[in-house]
Amino acid sequence: MKHFVSGEKNGVEIGIGSGLFAKPLGIDTGIDPSPAMAMRAREKGLDVQIGKAEALPYTDRSFNFALMVTTVCFLDDMEKSFCEVWRILKTGGWFIIGLIDRDSRLGQKYIMNRTNSTFFKTAEFYTVSQILQILDQTEFKNPEVIQTLFGDLKEINSIQSFEKGHGKGGFVVIKSKKGDRYD
Repeated sequence: MKHFVSGEKNGVEIGIGSGLFAKPLGIDTGIDPSPAMAMRAREKGLDVQIGKAEALPYTDRSFNFALMVTTVCFLDDMEKSFCEVWRILKTGGWFIIGLIDRDSRLGQKYIMNRTNSTFFKTAEFYTVSQILQILDQTEFKNPEVIQTLFGDLKEINSIQSFEKGHGKGGFVVIKSKKGDRYD
């Protein structure tokens, strides 16, 4: 993700949780539906509001980029959420989504074991193709896709680099641009 966020300023993380990703990526603002998680992020000095992706409490065209990390797994209405992201981004702004690819070995493992997981028990996993289709429907353009987490998580003991595309790695990042509706 750092590859896609590098050099960007004025971003928001939707589904910020404890701020685990926001803080190291230089994101100071976020939203989360959980008051407990928002409190943990605030303890890190982040400006966090309580709310949902389907009704973002920000003004139109107020951010240069928006980040969602695994958040798509928990959305009530993905298309509405993506439309909200489109609304709060400036023209030319970037929407960056990190997700566990449903089609990957990792995705299949999470699906099979979700009942044993507190975090992923209610998660809905998606394929990269599904996310790209909804991005297109909500008028995001020029998607770039990278992947990482190759192999079994228990066997990964060093930082892996990323590759373009999807289909090999368990974790995928998609960066797509908000264009002008008249492009």
